[in-house]
Amino acid sequence: MKKSQTKRYLLGIVVFLIVLAGLFWPLPNYIEGPGDAANLSKIVAIKGHPDQRKGQFMLMSVSIAKARPITYLYAKLSPYYSVVSDENVTAGQNMQEYDKVQQFYMESSIGQAIYTAYKHAHKAVKMDYRGIYVLDISKNSKFRNKLQVGDVVEAIDGHRFKSSTGFVNYVKKQKLGQRLTVTLKRNGKRHKVTAPLIMISKHRAGIGITLTDDLKVHTNIPIKVNPGDVGGPSGGLMFSLQIYSQLTNKDLRHGQKVAGTGTVDGLGNVGEIGGIDKKIMTAKKHGAKIFLAPYIKPTKQILKLEPGHQTNYQLAKQTAKKYAPGMKVIPVKTFSQAVKILEKQ
Repeated sequence: MKKSQTKRYLLGIVVFLIVLAGLFWPLPNYIEGPGDAANLSKIVAIKGHPDQRKGQFMLMSVSIAKARPITYLYAKLSPYYSVVSDENVTAGQNMQEYDKVQQFYMESSIGQAIYTAYKHAHKAVKMDYRGIYVLDISKNSKFRNKLQVGDVVEAIDGHRFKSSTGFVNYVKKQKLGQRLTVTLKRNGKRHKVTAPLIMISKHRAGIGITLTDDLKVHTNIPIKVNPGDVGGPSGGLMFSLQIYSQLTNKDLRHGQKVAGTGTVDGLGNVGEIGGIDKKIMTAKKHGAKIFLAPYIKPTKQILKLEPGHQTNYQLAKQTAKKYAPGMKVIPVKTFSQAVKILEKQ
């Protein structure tokens, strides 16, 4: 082989390797962008209460993918995509833990949505408190090798409580270094683990976990909700509206595609979420003309810490004005308010 041919051959290999690296070399970032929009009437099934109305309530999602050099560059140049750090996405968890947490968030979101919708529809519903769900464990926690993400804490030192507040208040009264025994359930089996408390904030001892309440909802009218692979808590409001409209047979959509996002709690309060600008783009792509956006008035303290703070509604409105001018973005604070607004559309 001649020298010139050898050089071309080697150059071809180098170019090929550079292309491969650009396509597949993982970076310590994720790319967030517009996701999918699911028709909730295909996800929610209530016995004796079919959805026969025209239009759709749509469940918005945000796409998340590991960054590669090519996708990183594309995201930097595109207004529809954002580059976010591993820490901001997974909070230091491995993907197995992250997926488990997102699945729990979705299950919790669905449970709160069912409770809210049945309560407002005046249908029998009951919520049972099962304990604390462990979402994360700090690196310096003495329970780090004893607890796992996904464990449900049922009792501490034999004491059971009716909310996570009760657990937190009990631990706050204990001293640094004091040993606590945690009763937990993991994969259907009950375990007990003991370890000392650490300092988690100034003058306060704690276990060192991120937690939320684990709730189970019971209804007299059977309901099944199958969200598929979608995770996270942000579908609560839209699930509630879908369930409520089926239970009451009220026409809240008026033949339109209604998109939206936001958490919902057992009292019907709507909470803010992340990635609402991406969800506006998703809603536009799927033909939505109405978008319900959470609105929580920022406190003076938040505005002081973040002078340029934007609420979900403000960011959604700004994004729609630029990229989806035909879409009506409506601020909502509560589930009841969302229902009243849709009744008038």
